[in-house]
Amino acid sequence: MAIVRNRWARRRRDDRGQVAGIEVLPFGFLVLVAGTLLVVNAWAVVDAKFAVDTAAREAARAYVEAPDETTAIERAHQRAIEALAAHGRDDVERVEVTVSAPRGHGRCRPVIVTVSYRVPALTVPFVGGFGRALTAQSSHTELVDPYRDGLPEGGCVP
Repeated sequence: MAIVRNRWARRRRDDRGQVAGIEVLPFGFLVLVAGTLLVVNAWAVVDAKFAVDTAAREAARAYVEAPDETTAIERAHQRAIEALAAHGRDDVERVEVTVSAPRGHGRCRPVIVTVSYRVPALTVPFVGGFGRALTAQSSHTELVDPYRDGLPEGGCVP
């Protein structure tokens, strides 16, 4: 029996069966955090693209429904800002809305609305964004209704 105890005691003192690589766990954690931040940032850009697409469409719709050109441009800007705010993008300093109506406001005349939103290079949830911004941009073209009453003729093609 004394021989058996001695054999078990020897086995407990050597390092066979030990788990190696414990020092790699912090490195793996850092890779996990960096990968998560990369995915979050990529999703922020995709989400911004969805938001500016909606904002451009809404702004163009507001333009063609307005009674005159001055009101149309004001409503287009306002509607784009509201659409972005509905998507959680309420930072007005990052938004740029461009309304282009080459032939003015009238029946059958096109309007092109371009909405741009600057997304920070690194977005950290609950903290905010850092770094040089990436730009998500979308354009939408729409025609003013050809049968609309109270607007000048726009050269509709039958």
